[in-house]
Amino acid sequence: MTWKSFHRRGEILRTLITTADTRRDGLLPMDVEGVAETFGDELSLVGALSLRWHTRLAGRIERELMTQPMDLEATVVAAWRRTAGELPGIRAILDHYRERPGDAAMADALARATAKEHVLLAVMAGRSSAADRTAVRVGEQIEQRARATAAVAA
Repeated sequence: MTWKSFHRRGEILRTLITTADTRRDGLLPMDVEGVAETFGDELSLVGALSLRWHTRLAGRIERELMTQPMDLEATVVAAWRRTAGELPGIRAILDHYRERPGDAAMADALARATAKEHVLLAVMAGRSSAADRTAVRVGEQIEQRARATAAVAA
């Protein structure tokens, strides 16, 4: 990938995210100019959006823990909620395709990404180690708590 194509890809991804944030319908905005040519297919696009979500979430958790290191789980929950507020379109797309993947490859990719996210949540909340078999379940509970408290706050 050349620098020009790298920057073009980033520009299209930003436009796509803005469109997704506006629509919030959970559907991939494949109609955005340049998306099909740049990302090729829905799986590649979901992968790029999943990476953007995970990177932002991990960074947000790190920043939140710097200012509120005493209640790890509450801080991780707050970080998840803030990230969902910053990237509502991506969150809606990931939720939609997690429930209704386009094909088996997308279902597998999203299941693996979700499991990794849940491990991140559990580990950063101090509730598990990455090697612990219960980490995914614990992280899922933390995500559910974040979603529940976000719904109450809304």
